[in-house]
Amino acid sequence: MKVLITGTTGYIAKRLVLKLLESGHQLACCVRDLNRIPDEIEHKEHIEFIKIDFLDPKNTHFPTDIDVAYYLIHSMATTATNFEDLEQQCAINFKNLIEQTNCKQVIYLSGIVNDSSLSKHLQSRLAVEQILKSTHYALTTFRAGIIVGSGSASFEIIRDIVEKLPVMVTPKWLNTKTQPIAIRDVLSFLENAIGNEKVLNASFDICGPEILTYKEMLLEFGEVRKLKRYILTLPVLTPRLSSYWLYFVTSTSFNLAKALVDSMKVEVIAKPSNINEILGVQPIKYKEAVALAFQKIKQNAVISSWKDAMSSGVFNDQLSNHIHIPHFGCFKDIRSRKVTNEVYTIDKIWSIGGENGWYSFTWLWRIRGYIDKLFGGVGLRRGRTHNSYLEPGDPLDFWRVLLADKKEKRLLLFAEMKLPGEAWLEFKIVKNQLFQRAVFRPKGILGRMYWYAVLPFHAFVFNGMIKALVTEK
Repeated sequence: MKVLITGTTGYIAKRLVLKLLESGHQLACCVRDLNRIPDEIEHKEHIEFIKIDFLDPKNTHFPTDIDVAYYLIHSMATTATNFEDLEQQCAINFKNLIEQTNCKQVIYLSGIVNDSSLSKHLQSRLAVEQILKSTHYALTTFRAGIIVGSGSASFEIIRDIVEKLPVMVTPKWLNTKTQPIAIRDVLSFLENAIGNEKVLNASFDICGPEILTYKEMLLEFGEVRKLKRYILTLPVLTPRLSSYWLYFVTSTSFNLAKALVDSMKVEVIAKPSNINEILGVQPIKYKEAVALAFQKIKQNAVISSWKDAMSSGVFNDQLSNHIHIPHFGCFKDIRSRKVTNEVYTIDKIWSIGGENGWYSFTWLWRIRGYIDKLFGGVGLRRGRTHNSYLEPGDPLDFWRVLLADKKEKRLLLFAEMKLPGEAWLEFKIVKNQLFQRAVFRPKGILGRMYWYAVLPFHAFVFNGMIKALVTEK
């Protein structure tokens, strides 16, 4: 089928695109900026991109041969005070455009709206649903609560809270009940709904099998991470103070924190239906969803099988499409330098480590290796298997090679030394510019203390390393 997707750069849409491509659909993906197409989908076959701003579509037109369209546009983190008007205008413009095509079904992902006192964002979602109804096509609406998956705002905020705070003094809304659902199940509902006559012109609440309070979600998250956590809830924190609390203890923006607090004050319990049977989806429990999310995050756990997967044809596209460095809750050291001799710089990058050293303050890297061995880690003793050749899965001192693609001009390493968290080191050349990125995802307070302890060394170690990579001797 020919499927149109809006919100292409968003959390849900990026994953849905890959899932639909695997099922053989032809896709038309809407983006506001053609220069910001996600890397994992930019060069895929059977996909076209439509540049459009739904607040000002101007002379944009959709292909007329669209069969199904997904409406996945939301504005939880917007700074606009009139976001309800903006969301409704986007929906109106989308509807006007899609009604000019042969589209038979529009699928909309909304939020559960069963409480009498809805937050502004949930009220806006409900208003958008009413706007999208049409006589030209059938509307299918799925309403979800908290979506659990690596990279989602709710997941990363919960992770931030649990891993930062052994003891939490929290707002009373942590006793609010909700029904979280795994991202994999949301995607299954969205895909399985295509062309199913039983879901046309209907709305369904989709959820996991458990009703949990936010407090229970935090504690169960801690159990999965093997972190003992203690929570005391206070009745005195106002919504604004609660928003500031969430803002200061996590890496979210204040606007998103405020929107989340407004939503979290409202119970999100799904209305019963037979949608699981209709679409053949059996949602998994919350702790299993969290555990699966961490299986995705711990990319080093699957590295050993990637060589076999590549040779057996399991990956039919670029390996980099399956590798993502986390963003939320991370400390980063990002540096860039102009590249004058690309061949020289790539050769230097591919020869880093082992007997060749790290080009800058190698003695500090050796000290770090000795410290790692003292704590039972691998240290630097593994070196590298070849002095100038790398491929995914190779050991590189106390790193593991996740990606080594000279065509993409990108090398990505994952840390296997003993760390209170997870770390990545990436080298990538884009338009004659070398980007060197060190990313650290701390686990708990110890992880944050570790980052600040090593931070003074970054100024000369990482700066010296990137300088050596671009400077010919």
